[in-house]
Amino acid sequence: MEFNDYLVIAMFLTFISLLFTGFPVAWVLGGVSVWFTVVGWASDTYFDTWTGLDYLTLGMSVNRIYKFMDNWVLVALPMFIFMGLMLDRSGIAEKLMKSMQNLFGSVRGGLAVTVTTIGIILAASTGIIGASVVLLGLLSLPAMMKQGYSKTLALGTIAGSGTLGILIPPSIMLVIMADQLGLSVGDLFMGAVTPGIILGLLYISYILAFCYINPDVAPLDADRKPLNFKVIWDIFVSILPPALLILAVLGSIFAGITTPTEASGVGALGATLLAAANKKLNWTVIVEVMKSCFNTTAYIFAIFLGATCFALVLRSLGGDELIERSLMALPFGPYGVMIIILAGVFLLGFFLDWIEITLIVLPLIAPVVSTLGLNIDGGGVVENAELVWFVMLIAVSLQTSFLTPPVGFALFYLKGVCPPEIKLSDIYKGVIPFIILQLTGLVIILMFPNLVLWLPILAYGN
Repeated sequence: MEFNDYLVIAMFLTFISLLFTGFPVAWVLGGVSVWFTVVGWASDTYFDTWTGLDYLTLGMSVNRIYKFMDNWVLVALPMFIFMGLMLDRSGIAEKLMKSMQNLFGSVRGGLAVTVTTIGIILAASTGIIGASVVLLGLLSLPAMMKQGYSKTLALGTIAGSGTLGILIPPSIMLVIMADQLGLSVGDLFMGAVTPGIILGLLYISYILAFCYINPDVAPLDADRKPLNFKVIWDIFVSILPPALLILAVLGSIFAGITTPTEASGVGALGATLLAAANKKLNWTVIVEVMKSCFNTTAYIFAIFLGATCFALVLRSLGGDELIERSLMALPFGPYGVMIIILAGVFLLGFFLDWIEITLIVLPLIAPVVSTLGLNIDGGGVVENAELVWFVMLIAVSLQTSFLTPPVGFALFYLKGVCPPEIKLSDIYKGVIPFIILQLTGLVIILMFPNLVLWLPILAYGN
């Protein structure tokens, strides 16, 4: 190993260590970048090494930041965030919960299935994990506890269903991944539809099977209503507004009518109109949504800035080459290397947020995938088919990071709306089956790449 390789390893270890100090991630990324630039310059000056780091490196960081802030694709981020937050305030989820609970009331575990179904609908409407988990927790947890549901089943269902928003489009994570790897946002959105549905079906299948085997964990509702035309009509009326919003946003992208950035504006306007139609829109709500949108956007963009500096210094030291050499030297074959990469991302998710992994790790490992010779067939119409499939694998892996301690954000979002008698350990126990289900979905997508690519191939083939 060369001196630069040791500096690369030291950068990673310093970054991970400083995360546990409680400093904001953005400042840690930027501070580590500046500090190691100084270390590299001092080493070159006084010890005749050649790291290539000096004040010009920091100057290049300024140029990178300017290009990043001038990125048209990333304009979609605040719009999608606004759409999700406004839809959270619109009251649509409450209507869905009440109507769909009647639909599944005669099925053991029906309330948990209702929560999962609404989680899928919210994921395709909002893409904001915090909003989905908190909303599902506030709406469904009291009802599940009153009905006598097992605490672990109720908590795991809420947390697992709430995390679907990071994968099912319109996902802000996929927008960032597309920008980092130079891929089409539309390709990633289309590619994520089937994996998202697979995970949702795995959740529902597990809930129904588990409740059938263990009837005591999900008693039937004594006050359930019989299924009739009125119940079905109420469900149709409740599901129509978010369905139209999903069609307006995703349908316009998939049909090639709008770009993702333009569709995000349509989604933001549509969510506002739905809130107004539901008589939930006023100046207080608008101000609250705007503040939350600014805070979330600022948080993401601040990490973007720090990660831009960190990645520049890391690549100047040859970090990408070190990772490529290390992975290509593994004697496991192409799919063995893929499994090692996915296992590494899964383990990093225990300690890092998805944003840091997406901005720092993903651009470093993506070039390795292109050299593995996996021969993923894009039907001659999907560009970079291997990378589109690989991004879906990473996205599903990162979805687990919301459920894995110690930094699983979904766990803490849910704990914040739980009654005092529910402990964090209860939530940990509840999410274990859903982490296993997510990993099962990951294996399915790894074994059958066409599950990701069939929709883009169909869209472009026509």
